[in-house]
Amino acid sequence: MQRTLVTAACLALASGTASSAQPRTTNVQAESGPTLVDKATQTEDVQFKNDGAKRMTVPVLLSGQGPYRFLVDTGANRTAISREVASRLKFVAGEAASLHDAAGVSNVSTATVPTLQLTKKEIRNVEAALLESANMGADGILGTDSLRAQRVLFDFEAQTLSIVPSAAPDFRVEPGTIVVQGARKNGRLIVTDASANGRSLTVVVDTGAQYSIGNAALRKSLLGAKLLGPSQPIQLETVTGEKIAGEFMFVRQLEIGGVTLKNLLIVFADAHTFKLLGFDRKPALLLGMNAMRAFKKVSIDFSTRKLRVVVPEHSSLDLRLAAAKLTP
Repeated sequence: MQRTLVTAACLALASGTASSAQPRTTNVQAESGPTLVDKATQTEDVQFKNDGAKRMTVPVLLSGQGPYRFLVDTGANRTAISREVASRLKFVAGEAASLHDAAGVSNVSTATVPTLQLTKKEIRNVEAALLESANMGADGILGTDSLRAQRVLFDFEAQTLSIVPSAAPDFRVEPGTIVVQGARKNGRLIVTDASANGRSLTVVVDTGAQYSIGNAALRKSLLGAKLLGPSQPIQLETVTGEKIAGEFMFVRQLEIGGVTLKNLLIVFADAHTFKLLGFDRKPALLLGMNAMRAFKKVSIDFSTRKLRVVVPEHSSLDLRLAAAKLTP
């Protein structure tokens, strides 16, 4: 019997895809602030590196070997490793699985990873999908099955990923801190208190997507109200190597809880992920890294279903956020 795995949305632009997009600036505005929290948070910081697509990779030990370079993907409910690594470490083959990504459903092999270690705490007997490293752009993908009991904090200024138990206090409150209450669906954090150019939508937090991805229902809603400008074609590539045609546009204003993002680049594509989540018929958006990098810090807590962000100082916005520019 095959198991069902769900992995990242669209991880990168397909190679060789050109664009003539001009640099834009994404602005953020703080609308509210939270109450103070306990300062006794215990964190484990892992230095992350940016790949060519500005995604984050962290060093991971597999059965004590490595470190290997893994992407951090809150849009994937399962961890994946490359076939090359699984073969090199002689991991035992698991059951066949149906893998869902943005392009659709495909059959993949799996392997059992005896121990996976990102911080001091080991995770045992991880059933991981086997994918090609060339398609992932890394040695593996950390999904929510490896992070579900933790809270993940991205500090874009310090270039660190902090991981703490969900029960521990979140990061220290500082000016511009905003908390957005969300919900969980299929292992993902979603926010329903959101709108794009005044039109309601559902937001799915997805650190595995290089760019924010909107569905056809969102595009139709915005175009019908003449709230979108001209579009340009683009091609996205998934972790299985499949390519998806889409078009990108700039949304004037995206509001999520008490946060406002301005001039945000969104790729509109017929991604299978929306159908999988039951969001194919109503406006929805996968919130990708081009949006999250607008903040100093982003905290994602699956246990309490909260998204916490720290807005950068307005005086430095133009320098920090100089554009969601598409590159070949």
